[in-house]
Amino acid sequence: MDELKKIALQIRKTAIESIYHARSGHPGGCLSVADILAVLYFDQMKVDASDPDAEQRDRLVLSKGHACPALYAALALKGFFPVEETKGLRKIDHFLEGHPEINIPGVDAPSGSLGMGLSQGLGMAFGARYSGKPFHTYVILGDGDMQEGNTWEAFMCAAHHKVGSLTAILDANGLQGDATVEVQMNYEPIRPKLEAFGWKVLEVDGHDLHQLKSALEEARSQTEQPVFILARTLKGKGVGYMENEQVWHGSSTLTDEQLTRALEALED
Repeated sequence: MDELKKIALQIRKTAIESIYHARSGHPGGCLSVADILAVLYFDQMKVDASDPDAEQRDRLVLSKGHACPALYAALALKGFFPVEETKGLRKIDHFLEGHPEINIPGVDAPSGSLGMGLSQGLGMAFGARYSGKPFHTYVILGDGDMQEGNTWEAFMCAAHHKVGSLTAILDANGLQGDATVEVQMNYEPIRPKLEAFGWKVLEVDGHDLHQLKSALEEARSQTEQPVFILARTLKGKGVGYMENEQVWHGSSTLTDEQLTRALEALED
């Protein structure tokens, strides 16, 4: 677990630095999803940067695409492209756009408007079933995804068809761009709703690497039922002045002083 902790830290630092160089981005959600990405890419997922298009590779859809600096950091650390390239985020002549695009090495699906990711992932999981390929599909959702109709259609369809090779992970940090989830549009209680749909629901501390690893291993062992991992997280995790502060949802510009404070906080 020590190595995964180091990787999660590096994902956070790299994401923050890329947002600083871009002069815009969504730091809060990048910091909350970092541990999830670390366990997925460096413990659970079967992906190989030397063969990024392998048909049997596991797939990942980042439905909360505004957190792509964290995804890009994970992909760079995994070897899909040099870490230095993450400083090109959002620049007009660079390939790392403000939301994931499939021309980016290691990215399996584009994202923009919230609510589309789970349907995309479900399609991939159906592809695995009908082609007889043993890959697993993971979809990382944000709070906003849970307020979209497309998401709920996918919940119903995946359970009805018993798509066991699909795992949805909710980065439930509870804070959106305009307000808390509770004020904006509350989707709780989520567990009984999804269990009623036919999903297996696992609830974890989204910053506890042991819990994440255990839940993802259990999800992968399922064959007849999709799994929903409710990962309770803290927006801005690791940077005290950003934690649970709405202003750091995005799109944020970091000053030199704020960058220094953020990196020092992460090291501590």
